[in-house]
Amino acid sequence: MSATSSIRVRFAPSPTGMFHVGGARSALFNWVMARQSGGALVLRIEDTDTSRNRPEWTEGIIRALAWLGMDGDEYEGPYFQSAGAAQHAEALRTLMDQGRAYYCDCTRDDVIARTGDQHKGYDGFCRDRGLGPGPGRAVRFRTPDEGQTTVVDLIRGNPVFENAVLEDFVVARADGSVTFLLANAVDDIQQRITHVVRGEEHLSNAPKQQLLWTALGAEPPVWAHVPVIVNEKRQKLSKRRDKVALEDYRAEGYLPEAMRNYLMLLGWAPSGDREIVPWKDIEAEFRIEDVNSSPAFFDVKKLRAINGEYVRALPVERFAAECRPWLDPARAPWDSYDPAVFERLASLAQTRVAVLAEIVEMVDFAFLPEPPFDEAAWNKGMKGPAAELLAGAEDAYRDAPWTAEELKTRLEAVGTAHGLKLGKAQAPVRVAVTGRTVGLPLFESLEILGRETTLARIAAARTRLG
Repeated sequence: MSATSSIRVRFAPSPTGMFHVGGARSALFNWVMARQSGGALVLRIEDTDTSRNRPEWTEGIIRALAWLGMDGDEYEGPYFQSAGAAQHAEALRTLMDQGRAYYCDCTRDDVIARTGDQHKGYDGFCRDRGLGPGPGRAVRFRTPDEGQTTVVDLIRGNPVFENAVLEDFVVARADGSVTFLLANAVDDIQQRITHVVRGEEHLSNAPKQQLLWTALGAEPPVWAHVPVIVNEKRQKLSKRRDKVALEDYRAEGYLPEAMRNYLMLLGWAPSGDREIVPWKDIEAEFRIEDVNSSPAFFDVKKLRAINGEYVRALPVERFAAECRPWLDPARAPWDSYDPAVFERLASLAQTRVAVLAEIVEMVDFAFLPEPPFDEAAWNKGMKGPAAELLAGAEDAYRDAPWTAEELKTRLEAVGTAHGLKLGKAQAPVRVAVTGRTVGLPLFESLEILGRETTLARIAAARTRLG
């Protein structure tokens, strides 16, 4: 792809639900191409299916794009396909006037009765019947009887389609509304789209749309059909079966820069066998021609690991700020949240969370009136000489200088007195104070929590042990 300002790409989602990660990837691929070339990205909302579209889903798409970094300055639009009804109707009249389209009153049952094959496409029965408009009559495009249609595809290797096997497809329904195939082609032509980058499920439509472009007197675009995204069972990602909504990942605390990085790796690989790739490097290196045609595995574990890397790389001040929505008392299970205490805990938590939503369980012990005991954690931590260790810790901490280093030294001595290394000695103290067997560094947490609360929780745990 040469760098030229004449390149115009588009992202044309249909707002029929939450924003799919596959759509987000297509948007990113188009965005990078536009930025590289100095061209333009057009956002077009294909909203003609009024029975399935909702305004809130359109708003969700725009919010999701902005979260990924594509605010309104990064694209033209949004344009709405429904606003082009007059242009679609005019294109339909052009096709009819040229003899490139005709009326048809055949039902699917009619075709099956004639062909004897429920899988066979339309048989051209109405091509030369000379029907005019009327109830129950759709309009079909007259595909060429001979020759081939070559789809110039930067990923698929320019597949060739025999025109003879392309059925005369419907371009307008019996109610007069045009179909996706015609509306899409007309919109692309009018918006001067030069490159169409979209999912491979649309590849079978490409020769039909290309024939429409040619019939309407326009030069077809360059195509690029990106690979399907699959789950761990190599099944195409499904809204019914898989977590596919970008909004869900955002709600869990995935960072936009991590999600952006990961989505770009679905079908494309940067130089140097890297997974963590700065956006400036992606913009410099990405080539749509290098996208693999094989299915791309959406690996949630890898996404989580990449997000963890991005979280750890944040300045601690930004990490704390990004966590605040999850610490809002309206969402978090506590009454005594103290921002100053969290600021001190943030640096301890940052290296231990992979997604921001995990921050709640990481720091809740500091804001609850008592530890959030988990029975499995209690049973695991309060084994052996737990009562003696807690008693020793309580005695050692009563007059200790309240620093993490001193608290560690004193508990280490308690453990030694019982023939235990620090790792074993601190287990009952951690459970007594935090309610869990794993979490933030213990002694730094105790220093932040304070002497009074720490001793009270140790005493309460001793009482519970009996």
